[in-house]
Amino acid sequence: MERVNIGVIGGSGLYEIPEFSIIRELEIETPWGKPSDKIFICEYNQIQIAFLSRHGRGHIYNPSEVPYRSNIAALKSLGVEHIISFSAVGSLREEIKPRDFVLPSQIIDRTKGIRPHTFYENGVVAHFSFADPFSRVLADIIYNHKDILDVKMHRDKTLICMEGPAFSTRAESHMYRSWGADIINMSVLPEAKLAREAEISYQMICMSTDYDCWKEDEEEVNVELVIENLHKNSENAKKLLKAILRDIKDLNNPYKNTIHSSMITTPDKRNPEQLKKLRFLFPDLI
Repeated sequence: MERVNIGVIGGSGLYEIPEFSIIRELEIETPWGKPSDKIFICEYNQIQIAFLSRHGRGHIYNPSEVPYRSNIAALKSLGVEHIISFSAVGSLREEIKPRDFVLPSQIIDRTKGIRPHTFYENGVVAHFSFADPFSRVLADIIYNHKDILDVKMHRDKTLICMEGPAFSTRAESHMYRSWGADIINMSVLPEAKLAREAEISYQMICMSTDYDCWKEDEEEVNVELVIENLHKNSENAKKLLKAILRDIKDLNNPYKNTIHSSMITTPDKRNPEQLKKLRFLFPDLI
């Protein structure tokens, strides 16, 4: 099968990209199970991407139920080296208005440990640097195309990831602001960590839908408001994606081959069954 270099993960409200022609649909079984949905190999201007809906078409998985390991593993098996991931977020800052786009550069983890979050367990342990969880190079490329949008794009913001599926309490929202967080979602983790473990360059494009609940003079966040603003922004998301593909197509991946310097379990102690699973990601792993 032909390798596909670019993966796109669609978040809430972005379940398909109709301007792209579908070349084929793939149902992939990974050692960690099936992904959220079929993976669609799509083409635009002779550039192919692998598109996956994070929550499944029709939004059938809540953020804690998303099979993140299967999603990343399936994209990796297709040859994906760069992932552009879309997500709805709540704004924790006055200047980040609903419908604005945001490129985060940092993450604060407020998930509760109930999501499987690593490929490296059960007798095969590796430790990866995660100091900078997003790709600066991908962020630069995306930001360079900000002028095609009819909304503002912010960058170098801190994204807090909470468990959900309920939205924050007001006390939590104010606390996150005091910590220096700028935006909030429920899905960047463990997605970003797993991408790093799989040696994939990753950047999330966040679309602000509301002011969370800290801003009491605004309408309280609810699903209807989130979806309304996502639908308004879907054209901007598609326009931006089409603009950045050519710049990403031949981009070098700085995370390639980092597995060899990250593995800490000695070869004689590595669990053969776990190694077998990991060879789905890295066929030459010993």
